[in-house]
Amino acid sequence: MSDLLDNLSLWTLPAFAVLIAVEFLAYWIEKRREQPPRRPMVGVSGKDAVTSLSMSGIGAFTDVISKLVQLPVLVLAAAMAPVQWSAAWWLPALILVDFVYYWEHRAHHRIRMFWIGHSVHHSSQHFNQTTALRLGWLMPTDIVSSFLFYVPLLLAGLPLWLLFLLQAVILTYQFPIHTERVGRLPRWIEFVFNTPSHHRVHHGVNNPYLDKNYGGIFIIWDRMFGTYAEETEQVAYGLTKQITTYNPVKVNYWELARAARDVWNAKTWRARVNYLLKPPGWSETPTATNTPEEQLPVTGHGDTPASAAGATATIQKAS
Repeated sequence: MSDLLDNLSLWTLPAFAVLIAVEFLAYWIEKRREQPPRRPMVGVSGKDAVTSLSMSGIGAFTDVISKLVQLPVLVLAAAMAPVQWSAAWWLPALILVDFVYYWEHRAHHRIRMFWIGHSVHHSSQHFNQTTALRLGWLMPTDIVSSFLFYVPLLLAGLPLWLLFLLQAVILTYQFPIHTERVGRLPRWIEFVFNTPSHHRVHHGVNNPYLDKNYGGIFIIWDRMFGTYAEETEQVAYGLTKQITTYNPVKVNYWELARAARDVWNAKTWRARVNYLLKPPGWSETPTATNTPEEQLPVTGHGDTPASAAGATATIQKAS
């Protein structure tokens, strides 16, 4: 297992670096030539990218701690399985793990205690290759989520090494789809697989896009379970309440601090539990729902704020 994961890292890390460099170079060339982009884009921010890369660097070390905490339970679950699946079943296993990933990902958006960790990934108001690396670290709720969704697979006989490998494959697949520079792909690809267009929608806070397109590799889960949305207008990225810092530690614990404050200030114990188990937008005091006219504008908190003009521009199909 370690050899397979090492080989995956050996190839993916340089590939990630090349993709990041190429994407930023493309934006730089467009800016130098004063070429208008083929499609509306928020663009990139140096400060925002450094924050994402810093969080990835810290996460490379803290992830070891998280894995060590999880490993005893995962090993025990795998040992308790009455049968072990053959590695020859890797393709059905990939489809199954991606299906479970869909539900885990959906839970991360719809249950506040899981959103605490996942919100870190959505905190950037830009959408590029570095955004894929902006992942939270040292979140106990992420460990709970891992046990809840993946221990049943181990008990059913999925080998632990294969689970780790398939999880790595699903996450690696999603790295290059974090980009504004790729339009729509051929129709059959868009129908089956998660694509840059689908994932832009997932990162959107516009009313048509919020909490949509949870699939990892396959978008068919969203089509089946009613969470699919098509990209039809420019996407506003980030959170419904945007963060105001580039400090990676503050970014990592921003939502945790907000959730802790909500729980602390709640008037009843029932409300305290609801602040953890209800969707992130739940409030003890009902609030008015924004109308479409009150949607968040497309603004960046990077080096240069993006213009809000064209926020509702129709996305043209890539040529």
